[in-house]
Amino acid sequence: MNGSSHQTEFKIPIEWDGKSCGDFLKHSGVSRRLTAKLKRVPNGITINGEQARTADIIRCGDVAAIKDIDESLLEPNISLNVPIVYEDEGVVVFDKPAGMPVHPSHKHREDTLGNFFAARFKGLTFRPINRLDKDTSGLCAAAKSAYAANALAGSISKIYAAVTEGVPVPRDCGNPLVKWYETGSGYRIEAPIGRAEASVIKREIRGDGQRAVTNYTIEKENGKAALLRISLETGRTHQIRVHFSSLGYPLAGDDFYGGGLDFCGRQALHCCEMSFLSPFGGEVFLTSPIPDDMAAV
Repeated sequence: MNGSSHQTEFKIPIEWDGKSCGDFLKHSGVSRRLTAKLKRVPNGITINGEQARTADIIRCGDVAAIKDIDESLLEPNISLNVPIVYEDEGVVVFDKPAGMPVHPSHKHREDTLGNFFAARFKGLTFRPINRLDKDTSGLCAAAKSAYAANALAGSISKIYAAVTEGVPVPRDCGNPLVKWYETGSGYRIEAPIGRAEASVIKREIRGDGQRAVTNYTIEKENGKAALLRISLETGRTHQIRVHFSSLGYPLAGDDFYGGGLDFCGRQALHCCEMSFLSPFGGEVFLTSPIPDDMAAV
């Protein structure tokens, strides 16, 4: 799946060959409400650049695309409670718990950060600036207006804490696509990331992937696990998880990428620091403590 300022694209994998476009979009997390909106918009849904219907049959290698439109009508859920660590006229920053998706999908319609935002800020469009996976915890910013979203886009700096199985010190990993070496201030991974074959979600190191760079330091280690402080130069899907898994040091609890569940019940990844220049509040620096489940490891 690839995104742009105008549309989001999905390359059709082999297992969806011969099936309907509508079923594929539903499987990919496109809500029924958004699909209904897209059907009313010219070129809202396309296949290989041509307007398509949800009943149309897709083929392996096709590129399905949906136009990026304002899906502001999220269902408010007043029963949710997410800590707010910063707020001004243009932006709010949440401390998102693990297990909560940022956006609603066909599996999570009312239990997301978007649903909480809709309840807390009635009438405002949910515009998250940084996106965290469902089981990644920590700081997540959302703009309150299109102006704030544009002002903040690409300007937020983030630091992640992660716990790996084993201690990731550079060595020859046997993959010529990977550059992994020590720097003056820590370690650096350079390895291109792309969508894995026959999967809509999973990513892997591959020659035709997009450039991806991860920098990190080892804060603590006990021989069996390590606590890392991570900064990203690129923002590829699942970048931290894919890079460390591909090197043989998956995140604790990340069973999707080879990690075990012995020490942590979810991927041990947390956005612990965030800084940005708010168009309303000036320079902002925020922190979030490492959650108990990661600290226990």
